[in-house]
Amino acid sequence: MLFRSLFALRDAYWGEPFERFMLLWVGASTGLLLTTGLRYIYQFVWDRPIIIRLITVLSVSYVFAVIWQVIKNYSHFYYYPDIEPLENYDYMAYLSGILGYSYFLLLCWSGMYFGLKFHRLLQEEKEKSIRAKSQAHEAQLRMLRYQLNPHFLFNTLNAISTLILEKNTKVANDMVSKLSNFLRYSLDKDPMQKVDLEHEISTMNLYLEIEQVRFDDRLQVEINIEESARKALVPSLLLQPLVENSIKYAVANREEGGKITIKGRVFAGDLLIEVIDDGPGIAVEKGKISEFKGIGLSNTRNRLQELYGARHSCKFGAALPHGLKIDIRIPFETEPGLEA
Repeated sequence: MLFRSLFALRDAYWGEPFERFMLLWVGASTGLLLTTGLRYIYQFVWDRPIIIRLITVLSVSYVFAVIWQVIKNYSHFYYYPDIEPLENYDYMAYLSGILGYSYFLLLCWSGMYFGLKFHRLLQEEKEKSIRAKSQAHEAQLRMLRYQLNPHFLFNTLNAISTLILEKNTKVANDMVSKLSNFLRYSLDKDPMQKVDLEHEISTMNLYLEIEQVRFDDRLQVEINIEESARKALVPSLLLQPLVENSIKYAVANREEGGKITIKGRVFAGDLLIEVIDDGPGIAVEKGKISEFKGIGLSNTRNRLQELYGARHSCKFGAALPHGLKIDIRIPFETEPGLEA
C-alpha cells in the first residue's frame, strides 16, 4: 500500500492520466484486503507443525496471487479498453505475471509477517522472563523478611532456651542446626532455580521440625508424595508460605492445634500438589480468598503466574469437614536425563 501510494504521488507529479492512478488504487486496495485474509489464515495455522505452516504459506499465497492478478488484469482492460486482449499475448504472459510479481510480493509479505510475529513473541518472552525474575526475587525478600521476623526468631530461640534450661542439650543443638540450615537455604537458594519436590520436602521438614518443638503435639503433619512425583521440579521455596499460613490459622490460634497434610502426585502430564489443613477455614469464592490478604499466598500465586502463565492453576477451596485446601497444578518437569 505504501509503495502504491508513492507511485501514485510520482504519477501525479509527472501528470500521468487519472486511469493510471485508479489502477494503482485498485491494486493497492485489493492487495490490502488479500493480505488481511492471509493474516487470519496464518493466525489459524500458527500453532500447527512447521511443515503445515510452510505448505499453507506457499499454497494460499499462490491462490491469492491468482486472484490479485485477475483483478489487476480486469482493471487494466476496464480503464484501458483499447488494450489488446490477453489471449493475443499467450496465457504464459498471464502466468508470468502471477509468478514474477503477485506471487513474489505475497511471499515477501508472508515472510515479513512471520518475521515480525516471531520478533514480537521473542520480545514478550524476554519481558515475561524479566517479570518472573523480579517477582521471584521479591518472593525471596518477603520470605526472608518473615524468617527474620522478631516473633519467629523469638519463639524459636525461646524454645531453644527452654530446652537448655531443661538440660536437654541434644534436642536444643539439633534445633539450632535445623534453624541454621533452614536460614542458610533461604539465603543461598536462587528463587529462580527449580528443585525437585523431594528436596523441597526435605527443606520443608527442617521448618516443620522447628515448629514442631514450639507446638509439640498440637502440630500434626502428614506428607504423602507419590514416588513418580518425587523428582518433579518445582520453584524453590514454594511450600513454606503455604504451610506457614496453615500453621498460623489451623494450629497457632487453636488450643487443640491442628493437622496439615501435604500431597503430591502426577496426573495427565502435570504435577498436582495439595496443602490441606483442618483449621476454621477461610471464606473462599470461586477459588479466591475474599477476606484474606496474606502476603505469602498472594505472592505464591503471582510467582506461579509469572513462571507458568496459563499452564498452571492455583485454587483455594474448603476442606472437609472444615479447613482450607490449596490445589496447585503445574507442568510435570524433571532434570534433563531423568525419565518422567
